Amino acid sequence: MENGDIIQSPSPLWKIVTVAAIAAGIQFGWALQLSLLTPYVQTLGVPHTWAAFIWLCGPISGLLVQPIVGYNSDRCTSRFGRRRPFIAVGATFVSIAVFLIGFAKDIGHHAGDSLEKSTKPRAVAIFVVGFWILDVANNMLQGPCRALLADLSANDHKKMRTANGWFSFFMAVGNVLGYAAGSYSHLYKIFPFTKTKACDGYCANLKSCFTIDIVILLLVTVTAISTVKEVPLTKQVQDEETKAPAPFVGEIVTAFKTLKKPMWILLLVTCLNWIAWFPFLLFDTDWMGTEVYGGKVKGNAHEVKMYGDGVRAGALGLMINSIILGLTSLALEPVGRLIGGVKNLWAIVNFILCACLASTVLITKVAEAWRQHKGPDLVHPPLNIKGSALAVFGLLGIPLAVTFSIPFALASIYCSNAGGGQGLSLGVLNMSIVIPQMFVSVVSGPLDEAFGGGNLPAFVLGSIAAAVSALLAILALPNPPKQISLSPGMAGGH
Repeated sequence: MENGDIIQSPSPLWKIVTVAAIAAGIQFGWALQLSLLTPYVQTLGVPHTWAAFIWLCGPISGLLVQPIVGYNSDRCTSRFGRRRPFIAVGATFVSIAVFLIGFAKDIGHHAGDSLEKSTKPRAVAIFVVGFWILDVANNMLQGPCRALLADLSANDHKKMRTANGWFSFFMAVGNVLGYAAGSYSHLYKIFPFTKTKACDGYCANLKSCFTIDIVILLLVTVTAISTVKEVPLTKQVQDEETKAPAPFVGEIVTAFKTLKKPMWILLLVTCLNWIAWFPFLLFDTDWMGTEVYGGKVKGNAHEVKMYGDGVRAGALGLMINSIILGLTSLALEPVGRLIGGVKNLWAIVNFILCACLASTVLITKVAEAWRQHKGPDLVHPPLNIKGSALAVFGLLGIPLAVTFSIPFALASIYCSNAGGGQGLSLGVLNMSIVIPQMFVSVVSGPLDEAFGGGNLPAFVLGSIAAAVSALLAILALPNPPKQISLSPGMAGGH
């Protein structure tokens, strides 16, 4: 790496694969968050209406942490390199946070929470602290990983597409592993110490999943930072590259001022796209447990069991979603060329997203009608209802593959002259993702409550946002130059 900044030639593929493998550890944890934590926090006594507010820590930390980490990693003069110190610290704090979340009930019980009371305030406090640390650490970890891949690619577009392809591949691997672990109800038997007086089978299963996550993340992280070396950025070179350094806020303002119209449109389409995605990503397994299976977080033993069965079915759906996500990623470039460009591809998949979210209303109404006809005894929904719900999960893997690829590919084109480093540019793009998550976290709980509770109102809001995003992609988003690949690329990665 000449002057600690630019590698003269692209690094070998094994180095890129080794760094990209960290995505599996990151995404394993994210998969567990999305599939298990919303139901888990309700078992601590937090009502559904307020559960969404806990998810505010993710977008707030992303809004603040990722640009700051990106800015400082661009300028870090550590003898270990620019990116690796942030990756190591991020992985360490993820492990600490996961421990706090998994053992929140046990720690809360030892601190004085009553087993007889449904609300466990001390456990909730420990969970929230751990959850905030987890989101901060994930943002500290993910941004420098992507930036390190860009450094290793040495501005070679083909190598960059290959690197992002491997990163996407390991994201899918992490998703599949995480959702598979979440859908297996007896995983805690492998770790018998996880089931305690304060922690039932569902809680013990969560602890077991997070224990596996810690092992996987530390394994891939230690392997990457110990085998892939960086040449440190010297203070002299840093001064040469930033002759008139601006304060961090000034850099952000400058980055936004230099954005061209295509990038602003991209940020708007991305923002609406994530407003559509977040309601389902936050409450998908809760929807399966409550609306599809008819269970309850707080009810009699049978209702609680039905809810748990529905949540595990949702985790299975998310695993199917991840498999479709990985397969679809392979076909993005040829399909994009076939249908006339990136904006047509993005528009089509956003219409698919719109239809899938709207279909949750129909599936819910059919499930409710079936339960009324069946009588008071709760049983698993018939195959056609469960199959339809799982089909929605699977179909959503198609637009999710586009969401994980096209915005990053287009941002790398539109922001090439924005004046910021790799880390700062990723922070700017990340703002169009975390701001809508904050919006959804704030409005989804009150919106659901205003319409009688449940998840459907937020899903309908997401469906509308997806339709608007699709129309904007068609009418306003320009196609990238023809010589640039439509997706971050799967070349060489699969």
